[in-house]
Amino acid sequence: MRATPFPPATQRVLEAAAKKGVDLDVTVFDGSTHTAQDAARQVGAELGQIVKSLVFVSPDGEDLEPILCLVSGTNRVDLARLAAVTGEPDIRRATAREANELTGFVIGGIPPIGHPRPLRVVMDPDLGRFPVVWAAAGTPTAVFPVPPATLRMLANAHVAPIAEEVRRADLAASDGLTTGGTAGGPATQGASA
Repeated sequence: MRATPFPPATQRVLEAAAKKGVDLDVTVFDGSTHTAQDAARQVGAELGQIVKSLVFVSPDGEDLEPILCLVSGTNRVDLARLAAVTGEPDIRRATAREANELTGFVIGGIPPIGHPRPLRVVMDPDLGRFPVVWAAAGTPTAVFPVPPATLRMLANAHVAPIAEEVRRADLAASDGLTTGGTAGGPATQGASA
């Protein structure tokens, strides 16, 4: 862990929370919290408690409108569900460069708050299963714990089901993969959306 002062990116997150009357307890690690798995390991939390801040974009004339999704670390965003929730049929995942330009933060450290412009934010209801979740604090090595209701308020988030649905057949197939099932099923997909 590292002592303060925090880098400018983390300072923006702290200031955004303070404007809403919330003091965040940011922890900076020597090791990366870039992926949800890294973050869970560093903070000693369940993977589902890690907030993945994923940037999606939809065309807005000549520009792109950013939409930030706050997703439980175990989930993947379902583009069709996200399109339905946002009313944006042409929504897609932002490139790393687009995400950085639109949020002011690098992938792996994108926080739920502190952006240079207001963003539409959609929050995965699965985060509400936990008393505390962990979100990025502006860099790939900084995180903060926060109750999901406080996270929703800070980010001015709309809570909606945006994660891929896990069907019983998918669970059975993934169980089969660990005991010699066929390749290509849900268990072989990456952890992030």
